[in-house]
Amino acid sequence: MAEGPGTLKTAADTRRIIRSLARQHPNADTELHSRNAFELLVATILSAQSTDERVNMVTPALFARYPDAAALARASTGELEPLILSTGFFRQKSKALLGMARQLVDRHGGTVPADMALLTELPGVGRKTANVVLGHALGVPGLPVDRHVLRVSNRIGIAKGDDPERVERQLCAALPASMWTRASDVQILHGRRICRPKPLCDRCSVRTDCEYYREVITTGRPEGRPLRSKKGTAGRPEGRPLRSKKRIAGR
Repeated sequence: MAEGPGTLKTAADTRRIIRSLARQHPNADTELHSRNAFELLVATILSAQSTDERVNMVTPALFARYPDAAALARASTGELEPLILSTGFFRQKSKALLGMARQLVDRHGGTVPADMALLTELPGVGRKTANVVLGHALGVPGLPVDRHVLRVSNRIGIAKGDDPERVERQLCAALPASMWTRASDVQILHGRRICRPKPLCDRCSVRTDCEYYREVITTGRPEGRPLRSKKGTAGRPEGRPLRSKKRIAGR
């Protein structure tokens, strides 16, 4: 098994680990409620700096009033902002939603394009949002990387780095396209339920594969700290002599 600081696990190990997580979380899926690609795109934009639960409380009334891109494109910020207020950053989100809807109408006939490049040209749509819509509503393989995927993949050792696009490339290179969306879903749910900032390792199905569990949890040392020297000199600046036990006269 390929492991160690800076070394990714093999593609075979990565596939095995994702399958194990999928067995632990068999119903993993996006938790945003939607009936089509347009609704999922709107909901995903609203989910930034918010929770899926909060977004799901807001979208029924929003979609009843604006069921498609053409209807939303005719709205004003004054009409839209009160409906999305509770999701946070409502002014920026309002502008993004209206810009997105108008661009869908002007350039794509009101239809959400099944293409990464075209999606990321829309206001408020980055790679993560595009991947969510592609993988969950348009049948195009996509691997959204959020904070949960970053945490889980780095801790286990199936990806390295804090840049979402880099982690996306690493995971996609190790997995067949048919596993991309599933790999994101199971890691997001694992990050929410098990591999939290303070992890519940005793409930984790892949802890024997996990570098974080081996290097941090089982040793009891703080994350990112070197192992303590057996001589008790850990933490002493390099090259600094041990303090003499004798007191210097006059001090």
